[in-house]
Amino acid sequence: MLQLLCHLWGDYILQSDWMAQNKTKANLPAVIHAALYSATFLLLHPSGNALTMIFVTHYVIDRLRLARYVVYVKNWMSPPVKWFFESHDQFGVTPPPLPHPGLWTNVDRGKVEHAFRRQMPPLSACPTGYPPETPAWMAVWLLIIVDTVLHLTINFLALRFL
Repeated sequence: MLQLLCHLWGDYILQSDWMAQNKTKANLPAVIHAALYSATFLLLHPSGNALTMIFVTHYVIDRLRLARYVVYVKNWMSPPVKWFFESHDQFGVTPPPLPHPGLWTNVDRGKVEHAFRRQMPPLSACPTGYPPETPAWMAVWLLIIVDTVLHLTINFLALRFL
């Protein structure tokens, strides 16, 4: 719980708007943010190596916006709708029922697959790692969650093993 509180204070309360707006564009705001963030962990009396790991990884993850790449790869690897149909056919399992049982047999699978198959656009078109059709509010919050999970995981490992 203390590690989570250190993260929340360092990443949200102590981070100014200037840091948040510029840490992916310039080194100075990223370094200042990573230093303030890391300073909160002094309350836990970490080893020098753990504190250094927390600082360096926080700087790198934020400066390079690494969570965006994690999100993009995750979405790129997700199976297309065609996989859903083929897996059900292969195992002889009927797909989940639609509101009216007779509708499923009349569905043109090709049209359904085409409507729901999502090809990932290039990374340059995905500022949050999510496709442009993802609602902006959702893409931003999901990106923040992925970023937070990356930081919390690394912090835990650093504090536990270094």
